[in-house]
Amino acid sequence: MFKNFYLPLLAIIFFCASCVKSSEFDAPQSSCEENLQANGTFAQVKALYQGELLQIQDDLIIEGYVVSSDRAGNFFSVLHFQDAITNPTEGFQIEIDLRQSYLLFEPGSKVLIKLKGLYLGQSRDVFKLGGTFAGFGTVSVGRLPALQIPEHIFLSCDEIAAVTPTTVAIENLAPNFTNTLVQIENVELVEEDLGQMYALELEETERTLVDCSENEIIMLNSGFSDFQEELLPEGNGSITGVLLRENDDYFLAIRDLNDIDFFQERCEETITTFTSTSVFISELADPNNNAGARFVELYNSASAPLNLNGWTLRRYTNANTDVSSTIDLSNFTIEAESTLVISPNVEEFELVYGFAPDLGVGTNSPADSNGDDNLELVDPFGTVIDIFGVVGEDGSGTNHEFEDGRAVRNSNIVQANNNYTFSEWIIFNDSGDSSTINEPQNAPEDFTPGVRD
Repeated sequence: MFKNFYLPLLAIIFFCASCVKSSEFDAPQSSCEENLQANGTFAQVKALYQGELLQIQDDLIIEGYVVSSDRAGNFFSVLHFQDAITNPTEGFQIEIDLRQSYLLFEPGSKVLIKLKGLYLGQSRDVFKLGGTFAGFGTVSVGRLPALQIPEHIFLSCDEIAAVTPTTVAIENLAPNFTNTLVQIENVELVEEDLGQMYALELEETERTLVDCSENEIIMLNSGFSDFQEELLPEGNGSITGVLLRENDDYFLAIRDLNDIDFFQERCEETITTFTSTSVFISELADPNNNAGARFVELYNSASAPLNLNGWTLRRYTNANTDVSSTIDLSNFTIEAESTLVISPNVEEFELVYGFAPDLGVGTNSPADSNGDDNLELVDPFGTVIDIFGVVGEDGSGTNHEFEDGRAVRNSNIVQANNNYTFSEWIIFNDSGDSSTINEPQNAPEDFTPGVRD
């Protein structure tokens, strides 16, 4: 995922095979630079990129504050830095071939970077600085060799600052937070991760953080980190880390375990399944002139929205006593005193009625009845809340036939009924019982989808 973020196994083998007493990979002795002055911004540097790998030729210098650290082994060969101690506008990263870089570039250190000669690239919508890396026929930004680091990265003589992380909610994460230090509050590990280690040995491992509104973000942990074997905390609280990104996906990487403060109680379980008799079938349509304009309308008479998680609409074709087809309503909420219109032919429905249905389903579904079938509205607990027709009885010629017509619930009905009651309905058809209205109905003029009559 993040190729320069963790130490690959091949890099370990190479490192061990090339060890010498004064390894060029060790952090250089600390010294600071007093005379350099920044003359460019992060935005100006990123604007140089025109879609292809670029070696910078301008005498540009940018400055920033280090927010990452490889002290605990959760970062490798990269420095993440942002443009201000507090409230940064953006961050950057530079790839470096240097181990124990925290000895020189501690979090909060101000660094100045001479850009001339460095390479600028973009990977998965994220800008990177560094040297070059050639692989699989392409050249991309790679690690800046250790001997070149003193030529490009300078430590300011300013005192190390206490970088204040930007507090941000998961749902408010945006690209400008990339490579900056952020803090997310009131989060916890998902239940599936509890009891697990931070990371599998030698593997980059994803763990999932979730807030009390069920927004999620991935926490990336290195299998080479010092805390790899530690068990994940079970509580809720705040977490600080460097925000990473790949296109529209965000990830969080902590510097060490001090970045996690999970000592609060976990979120209360969110109840997303409800039953109610305020939701019922309000209109069924089988237009005489256009079978593609069929629909089912549900209505919520309550003064509050109702989440239909776990609800289903079932059809019994003709005289069948076994369910013929089902619609899962789980992804929908009916607003207060509002309808949910379901169509088996979205394109034809919109063409005929002039607006799109709330839900499009297939032919032979409960929304595609030809007028002699029976329907049930069922809550998440398997209870039949509302019904049209009599299961086991073909509707043809009965008081629940709406073939070539319409069945509409009387406007004074405000509660569901799990026993079919003809007096609650006005039913139009072409051949129904004498108590129904023998008048075929045409679309769109004889129907009112989305409007409770």
